[in-house]
Amino acid sequence: MSTFDDREAAFEAKFAHDAEMQFKAEARRNKLTGLWAAELLGKSGDEAAAYAVEVVKSDFEEAGHDDVVRKLAGDLGDKASEDAIRAKMAEMMAVAKDQIMNEA
Repeated sequence: MSTFDDREAAFEAKFAHDAEMQFKAEARRNKLTGLWAAELLGKSGDEAAAYAVEVVKSDFEEAGHDDVVRKLAGDLGDKASEDAIRAKMAEMMAVAKDQIMNEA
């Protein structure tokens, strides 16, 4: 195997790893944001955990995170604006990345 092939394999492995980490961070962000929304809705315990799973699943409807924002905005109504939801998602993305980095 040539040096070029080694570099190509290394770049492919890094790309795959980065994509996996991004996916995990987004799923964790959605779960954390779902738990925040559940609290606003007065849910706790298993009910809050189940709602957070619903939020994570809602991200598979379309590319991007607008599907998650739409679900949360619909569920929360006047309890939180779309801007507040987006701000919370940004905050939770930082928390999610930190959690994932500290798990390894």
